[in-house]
Amino acid sequence: MTITNQAPKLIEVFTEESSQQITPLPEEHAEPPEVRPGETVLPPAQPPLVTAWAEVALSFGVWIASVVLLLFVPLIYALPYLVFRVVKLGPPTPEALSSDKLLVFYSVVGILPTHMLTFVIVWMVISHAGRRPFWKNIEFDWPRNISPTAVTLVSVLVATLLFLVALGVTSLYGERKTDLDILIESSIYTRVATAFVAVVSAPLVEELIYRGLLYRALEKAAGVAVAIGIVSLLFAGVHVFQYRNNLAVIVVITLLSITLTVTRAVTGKVLPAFIMHLAFNGIQSVLIVLGGFLDKDIFK
Repeated sequence: MTITNQAPKLIEVFTEESSQQITPLPEEHAEPPEVRPGETVLPPAQPPLVTAWAEVALSFGVWIASVVLLLFVPLIYALPYLVFRVVKLGPPTPEALSSDKLLVFYSVVGILPTHMLTFVIVWMVISHAGRRPFWKNIEFDWPRNISPTAVTLVSVLVATLLFLVALGVTSLYGERKTDLDILIESSIYTRVATAFVAVVSAPLVEELIYRGLLYRALEKAAGVAVAIGIVSLLFAGVHVFQYRNNLAVIVVITLLSITLTVTRAVTGKVLPAFIMHLAFNGIQSVLIVLGGFLDKDIFK
């Protein structure tokens, strides 16, 4: 009788213990350690210096590619007309080529596809072929804590002042014509094409390369001062050949380059420099087109 009476109790105890073992344990979430008063939170680890200079090398590669494209793509674009001219008139002399208004016009128009190809290359490098945001990573946006209206007004004002300085310097010391002067004086069509390129594609592509890609890489690897110096010299240096006959214009381009790069460094963004560049080129383009209409011989 004693064994019979205790059996149900033993079965009940065994059942209760088994059910407790089957019950899953609650999940535990690891919390980040609390920062105690007086402790310093270290910033995230910076990328290795080797990686930073590798980015500089890649940026310089893109810059070299943009210069090479600017030299050859306009020639390729004008090649069909050149072939047609040779078939129709025979092999031309160098003097005939330099004075051929249609050939000059097609060469200027060929800058547009050059800028398009350059933009694609920059986009591929910055966005990793579309795997990350392009405009954000190249810092083409508004500076923080400053209204877009204020940024735009200041950028346009600085560009206008720079253009007035440039106008004064070239009026006093810039007597010799540059290659650009000879180019735009060839025909009204070339004037309009030059003005169009100077406003539509040149400011954007040039700012993405110089104040975007190159500056971004050099600042990480060597600091702000080195980035400002190298980018300013590269931008001015590319234009030296075009304005080699006029030292005053070279000085003006160098001043513009320094101003644009310092603007990039101070604001931390590319967009203000782009607006300044666009305003400067826009004023110049309006005068280029108006000058063509005032010159009666330009249509010949």
